[in-house]
Amino acid sequence: MDFETARFNMVEQQIRPWDVTDAAVLDLMREVPREKFVAESQRSLAFADLSLPIGRGETMWQPKIEARVLQALRPSSDSRVLEVGTGSGYLTALLASCSKHVTSIDICPDFIGIAERRLSAENIKNVSLMERDGAHGWQSSSTWDIIVLTGSVPALPPAYQNMLSVGGRLVAIVGAPPVMEAILFSRDEGSWVETSLFETMLQPLINARPSKKFNF
Repeated sequence: MDFETARFNMVEQQIRPWDVTDAAVLDLMREVPREKFVAESQRSLAFADLSLPIGRGETMWQPKIEARVLQALRPSSDSRVLEVGTGSGYLTALLASCSKHVTSIDICPDFIGIAERRLSAENIKNVSLMERDGAHGWQSSSTWDIIVLTGSVPALPPAYQNMLSVGGRLVAIVGAPPVMEAILFSRDEGSWVETSLFETMLQPLINARPSKKFNF
């Protein structure tokens, strides 16, 4: 398979038409080898507009969703990032390639092990991987500039309010079938802003339970 042609087509036919105009994001999607973060048997589908299964009933985000979320989060070279749901490790690699450090957690140790090997093979070292349940957040003495939840939640868990730095940005897929919405939460001094990005459907984070909507 001609991966370079497939990668070009992914960017030009899927990502760019989906309102992704940030040149840095488009370059990143061209540079990080998506085919290295899927099973060998799936490499012919690595650049397709599909949610590829990665095991345990979980799926990998479509390329256009990864790119659109990156564009909204706007990580920079000094950003400290928290990724909730490591999955295949591909979004981890994208985030690590444009930020200072990524802390990525997953409840499934299998995913952590696979992602660790894939990231190491690509010489991506500014990542800390840990096994943890992030469905409800947790009390933390650390804060992050960028947070992304890669599984859906009925509402954003309140704990994440205290985990995001002032000036930080968080993206979560919020809601329940048949309507879910990708929302950008931005934190400023004393205020929060919610911006709707797009509608989608996504598997929930394991152990995410329906709850009353949390309003900042």
